[in-house]
Formats: sequence, structure tokens, C-alpha cells
Amino acid sequence: MTYFERISIKPEIRFGKPCIKGTRISVYDILSWLASGMSNEKILTDFPELTLDDIKAALYYAADKEKRLSVA
Repeated sequence: MTYFERISIKPEIRFGKPCIKGTRISVYDILSWLASGMSNEKILTDFPELTLDDIKAALYYAADKEKRLSVA
């Protein structure tokens, strides 16, 4: 899976933060929920517009961004 299929960056949505396509839920939101201890199941229950693949895409996006920063 590539996150490009699920993540979009548009200046008019959340000031250009990377978000799950078709939602206003940012990658940062998902990472924060996971870091605070929310399970995938809890996130999916609270935000039924998301899928497990959306959560995985957010994680992949963050990992890829970190990799690109460490190489630069």
C-alpha cells in the first residue's frame, strides 16, 4: 500500500496539513490518538469515516517523512 492513495494535502483543508482524503482528519490527529493509547478499534468506532487502511497510511506517511528528513 502507498499512502499517496489515501493522504492529500490541500491548502484549503486544515491549512495544508496532510489529511485522509475525503475527511478533515489529519495524519497528526491519528498519530496523536495512537500515541495517547487509543486502539485502532477505538479510533474506528469514534470516527467511522476512517478505515484501518487509513490509519496504516498515516503511520506510513509519518515513517516516510521521518526517513526523508533523516536523509537530508
